[in-house]
Amino acid sequence: MTSKVTFIGAGNMASAIFGGMIDGGYPADMITATSPEDSALTQLRDRYGINTSGDNNAAVSEADVVVLAVKPNIMRDVCSDLRDSIQARQPLIVSVAAGLTAATLDGWLGGGLPIIRCMPNTPSLVGAGASGLYANAQVSEDQRQLTTTLLEAVGLVEWVDDETLLEAVTAISGSGPAYFFLVFEALIDAGKRLGLPAESARRLALQTGFGAAKMAQQSEYDPAQLKRNVMSPGGTTERAIHSLEDSGLRQLFDDATQACATRARELSEELSEEIGKKR
Repeated sequence: MTSKVTFIGAGNMASAIFGGMIDGGYPADMITATSPEDSALTQLRDRYGINTSGDNNAAVSEADVVVLAVKPNIMRDVCSDLRDSIQARQPLIVSVAAGLTAATLDGWLGGGLPIIRCMPNTPSLVGAGASGLYANAQVSEDQRQLTTTLLEAVGLVEWVDDETLLEAVTAISGSGPAYFFLVFEALIDAGKRLGLPAESARRLALQTGFGAAKMAQQSEYDPAQLKRNVMSPGGTTERAIHSLEDSGLRQLFDDATQACATRARELSEELSEEIGKKR
């Protein structure tokens, strides 16, 4: 039996997820999305053929899964308004809001609920995302599998057993696309300095990144061996790689990801303090 899924909030990430679900064959009439804007609801109905509502409580009244896809700073108010309806229905809760722990969400929603936190990334918008997921103790194996199926509609899914590891997920895949965009930017600029036309440098850099990622995913070898396969002794690639290594590239990435994870933890703490002040 197909589960009824309600999205509270219908921004870019929510649209990416239910759009991917529909593209993968999930019935549009089993999906509901909410928004306070009538124009947004009309666009969603016209584009995806899903159910829409301006009433959050009505939308969750028959839901098996409720995806919380609103900004963290308004999540408390949204959850408080939904509390009675959620407790009556007892659906699986999936949150894509950064920084809000499962325990915090459970408390706002009345307690005792199966809750999954999801950290997706922006390539989910083009069906090539990477999402880290954490489930609290109330989540069943069937609910974990259902969530895996839903999120695989927009890319790779990886589960973590420790909720704090979502900070590491943020550092690697959540913020990771920006690291690669920076590398592309640097390669394009380097190509232009070497005399390539700007568009040629762009096309070559982006296709090379795409090809390298695809090759790494499909190969039996790990990235370290694939790198060595490109490096002929005394050749051009070997000299380039040695230059990058000598410049401390590995340490730069380690420092960057550590800084990202630290900031993710700080933002979570700041959000908790802000929430505490409002009580």
